[in-house]
Amino acid sequence: MDLRAELLKSIWYAFTALDVEKSGKVSKSQLKVLSHNLYTVLCIPHDPVALEEHFRDDDDGPVSSQGYMPYLNKYILDKVEEGTFVKENFDELCWTLTAKKNYKPDRNGNSVVSHQDAFRLWCLFNFLSEDKYPLVMVPDEVEYLLKKICTAMNVELNSCELDDYLSQEPQGQGGLTVWQFLDMVNSGRFLRGIEQEAISMAVEEVYQEVIEDGYLWKKGQLRRNWSERWFMLKPSVLSYYMSEERKEKKGSIALDKHCCVEVLPDRDGKRCMFCVKTSSRTYEMSASDTRQRQEWTLAIQTAIRLQAEGKKSLHKDLKQKRREQREQREQRKAAKEEEMQRLKQLQEEKERKLQELELLKEAQRQAEILLQEEEQRRRQQHEEMQRTLEIQLREAEQARASMQAEMVLKEAEAERQRKRILELEDMQERLQEALQQEVKARQDEEAVRYAQARLLAEEEEKLKQLMKLKEEQEEYIIKTQREKQVLKQEMENKNKCLEEAQKQLEEVRVNRQRVDQDVMAAQRKLRQASTNVKHWNVQMNRLMHPIGPGDKRTNVSGGVFAGYQPLLSRRDSSLK
Repeated sequence: MDLRAELLKSIWYAFTALDVEKSGKVSKSQLKVLSHNLYTVLCIPHDPVALEEHFRDDDDGPVSSQGYMPYLNKYILDKVEEGTFVKENFDELCWTLTAKKNYKPDRNGNSVVSHQDAFRLWCLFNFLSEDKYPLVMVPDEVEYLLKKICTAMNVELNSCELDDYLSQEPQGQGGLTVWQFLDMVNSGRFLRGIEQEAISMAVEEVYQEVIEDGYLWKKGQLRRNWSERWFMLKPSVLSYYMSEERKEKKGSIALDKHCCVEVLPDRDGKRCMFCVKTSSRTYEMSASDTRQRQEWTLAIQTAIRLQAEGKKSLHKDLKQKRREQREQREQRKAAKEEEMQRLKQLQEEKERKLQELELLKEAQRQAEILLQEEEQRRRQQHEEMQRTLEIQLREAEQARASMQAEMVLKEAEAERQRKRILELEDMQERLQEALQQEVKARQDEEAVRYAQARLLAEEEEKLKQLMKLKEEQEEYIIKTQREKQVLKQEMENKNKCLEEAQKQLEEVRVNRQRVDQDVMAAQRKLRQASTNVKHWNVQMNRLMHPIGPGDKRTNVSGGVFAGYQPLLSRRDSSLK
């Protein structure tokens, strides 16, 4: 299992923890926060532009795991370099996200393992789980891990009880999920009567053994003093840090096939010493006890051997071997079951053939008896059939005569039918002609209807035009009546003026003898008045001139001013 696969397992838990609705999708804002945290713990340079571009708000909705993988591979996993980050911090980030939702310890504080031990068990589960999703640990690996923990506490695991528990527990994908595994450990069923502190120490020991890290004392090269360092063993390098936080790396020892490990005697006040010899330098180290020294020397030697063979770490190699052994057992079991099934089928086939043989013998005896009975029955049937044939022959002769008579009747009926068919064909031709005439009549009717519709449309158009002319005529009549009223009012005003002029004329006649000059002045006024009257006559003639649409306006105007003409004539004669 390479680094990418290890990281993907933990990220899978974080992604599923953010999937609150269990729909297989996570909102973009949550994925943005998760990606930012992964940048931080994996010590990858942040790319805020790519982060905002990939997770910008739009209408696409949440993102599935398949939709998140391209960004995860391109911008995160492809940039991860082994040794540049603390994997425990990365695992702790993913554990914090998933444990908050899925891990449910005993609320009364009666859990067998602490929260930190649960985190380490989760890491061990990821290491030993199968490389397919959803992640599960097969029963053999569960037993292996529990045996490692029990061995660290010098306790023997009850395998029968474990088998009973696994048979009762529902298993998906052929194994237990991490939450089923933690519930099983917290139940105390397999760690009964053991204190939590002892369990915690055993879990930590197994965790450090599998993860291959821990504290050792190392002797300096220049100052030759002893310093406690946190060592981490990888397939090709043994790195050491200032503390287990692995923030400050102090150095590393490259492991190859030329390296070796030797046990050293106690000296300088240090015990349980050993050294790692490389082609360029010898590194002296001291463990806390003999067991730890033996584990470290064995682990380093195994790492050197695996490095020479081109393989991974010891526990990964052991895990692969256990997986291969399981596959071989399953193959042998499948082959054995197939062989048993084949033998069972052969036995069943043998029994079936024996039964068939017995049935054949019994059938043969029954066939002989039936053959005799059949022979006798055939003879009886032959005699009976001969008699029956004679009767049928006579009946056939009678039927033949009756059929000949019936054939004559059928021929006469057929002749009638032929004549009927000819009549029907003639009738069909007449019906087709009538149908064509009807179709033609309907076409003519449609043409007439179309012409009638066209005439109706034209009539309707003309009616609209007539209505429009009528409206215009009514408007014109109303306008003429209004003009007539205006002229009538003007004529009344002029009549009043004429009456006043007549009164003045009478006064002039009375005073003509007394004041000639006044008469002359009056005559001038009269001449001026005459001029004005002529001017009004011209204006009246203009108003009385017809303006269309015909003689109607002229007649109306002439009728209005007809009675006024004599008055004007008398006025002119009097003035003369």
